[in-house]
Amino acid sequence: MLVGKLKLKRDSERRTRLLDRLAEPPEAGHELFVGFSSLRDTFSRHHHSRDFSFAHARYLRSRVLALGIIFAILSPLWIVVDALVLPTELLKYTLVGRVVLILGLVAVLLLALYSQERIRRIRLCAGMLLALPAAFYTLILVMLPPHELHNLVGYGFIPFLLVASLSVFPFTILESLFAGIAMLALQVFSQMVDGSWLTGRGAEAFWLLSSLLVVSMAANHFQLSLLLRLYRQATHDPLTGLFNRGALEEHLAKIQAWQRDTEGLDSAGSVPCSLLMLDIDHFKQINDTYGHSVGDGVLCQFAELLIGQTRKHDCTARYGGEEFVVLLLGSGQARAMEVADRIRFAVETFEFRDRERQRISITTSIGVTQLMQDEPAQEALKRADEALYRAKHAGRNRVIAAAPLSPG
Repeated sequence: MLVGKLKLKRDSERRTRLLDRLAEPPEAGHELFVGFSSLRDTFSRHHHSRDFSFAHARYLRSRVLALGIIFAILSPLWIVVDALVLPTELLKYTLVGRVVLILGLVAVLLLALYSQERIRRIRLCAGMLLALPAAFYTLILVMLPPHELHNLVGYGFIPFLLVASLSVFPFTILESLFAGIAMLALQVFSQMVDGSWLTGRGAEAFWLLSSLLVVSMAANHFQLSLLLRLYRQATHDPLTGLFNRGALEEHLAKIQAWQRDTEGLDSAGSVPCSLLMLDIDHFKQINDTYGHSVGDGVLCQFAELLIGQTRKHDCTARYGGEEFVVLLLGSGQARAMEVADRIRFAVETFEFRDRERQRISITTSIGVTQLMQDEPAQEALKRADEALYRAKHAGRNRVIAAAPLSPG
């Protein structure tokens, strides 16, 4: 009997750890964008939330499509230039490479076109868009006889073009730096092949390419900083810093898509998600008694309390007025009820303060429901709101679960 209980406990703990791990990808990100002009946010993607990564990927995808089309159009035109300038015996070296380059660009465009919500694929497309011309140039340098390199027209411009193209993309500084180092290495290799390495002409070209890389990295910083600011303004409540209603609904749709993607990947099956809708009890009396500035302070303290009571991968949003929503990833109904009651108790015992630092007694009512992966998100929000309504009419300062869904 004891062995059986221990096994059940281990299985339960394993499942909880698994659900917590599976809950990591759709990170909402509560306080990730403090100081948007700092290098921390534009240096790497480490501090970017999952939702911003989706917005960033959509913006990056539009740039990949635009630049990919330009490259795909210019490459065939370059074949004409080669035919006019290069000796006939050299065309066999460039023509095959050029055809492969064009086919690669078309493949990148198709992949980007059908990867609207695939963040990694879009980043791969952006990398391939830069890697393909670089690989083509390297292939030409390797295959062409050294004494014929002087016949190439415009090929030495490829590293400069690719470094300049970095400024078109909203890359992080670290991503641009890695790509820029690769282009500098390509420039060094080309100079070693044509004999200009460690010459005045070679040093000048290397200096110009390095300067252009610095300018591109600065453009990446300013472009990404602007995107972060615009994202924050569009998706976050200005008072509490939490997700606003529109961002919450979009996030719920992403979570449901993620639930469908993760279903069946492990023995845990589909990952449950629960929804809490919270309302500050008698909030109008607080505004009437203490003033709206104190009421705003209460809302901010309430938001901070919710963040402290949830994991970083959960999502907390201000739904409107004094109503808030918490999405618990990897939590079934029973666990959600425990979290909701913990939040209710934390609010009841928290020392909210007025202007004179006097304690204000605050309580909250909470409705709980589960987010089903195949239902409109508005249906789950409606059920949570109905449960909240019942909690308020039952005396407030309590947690009530929504009625279970009828089968079919």
